[in-house]
Amino acid sequence: MDLSTIVGIISAFTLMIMAMASGSSLLIFIDIPSALIVVGGTIGAVLIHYPFGDVFRSISIFKKTILHKTTNPKDRVKTLVEYAGKARKEGVLSLQSVLNDVDDEFLAKGLQMAVDGQEPETLKELLDREIDYIQERHENGADIFVAFGTYAPAMGMIGTLIGLVKMLQSLNDPSSIGPAMAVALLTTFYGAIIANVICLPVAGKLKNRSASEVLDKSLIAEGLKLILKGENPRIIEQKLHAFLAPKERESNFKN
Repeated sequence: MDLSTIVGIISAFTLMIMAMASGSSLLIFIDIPSALIVVGGTIGAVLIHYPFGDVFRSISIFKKTILHKTTNPKDRVKTLVEYAGKARKEGVLSLQSVLNDVDDEFLAKGLQMAVDGQEPETLKELLDREIDYIQERHENGADIFVAFGTYAPAMGMIGTLIGLVKMLQSLNDPSSIGPAMAVALLTTFYGAIIANVICLPVAGKLKNRSASEVLDKSLIAEGLKLILKGENPRIIEQKLHAFLAPKERESNFKN
């Protein structure tokens, strides 16, 4: 579970609500017509932009911003080097024994391909192709949230224009000016919140998650290829250190 996302959302809304409630009632910030214009208009615009399936899949992608298990690249390198040592001593088929202990689907798939006798370059090519598809799906999900964040303020401006037109048409009736002005201002307010507190930050988090996941899977693909080639575990470790920041590069071998 990603605490930074939860803390960020809670803190943003808590501070805004505290400021809104200071000296007045929160009820003045609630306007159903304004919400309908922004939320309904934004969803409609996104559905025009993207197919139903992509929009609904973005809901499951959103879960990645909260329910996400990160893997330390340094730990991944250590695991792959251990597999390399085992394969060098006992043969590649010995990796079958570790499959039941692997909880990463991508790593398990790669190990199974290695055990099944796949050629190193072919295995790397197949895994790289899957990484490309994963990256494409993640980018599409992030783009959908960017679209939500783009259309929400635009719908807010449309609501503002609607409120201003209604207000100008009823200047002779002072009692109707207040509700019309509320629609005009609150739609912009709702659009800004949806875009800048939810959608755009989520899109940014998804892009970061995608980059981290692609790095991890690329490390796995390269490591398994080197294991199949039968390279020395020490050399494999040195090559995989290229995926790590310099300060994280620690050797598991004693000089």
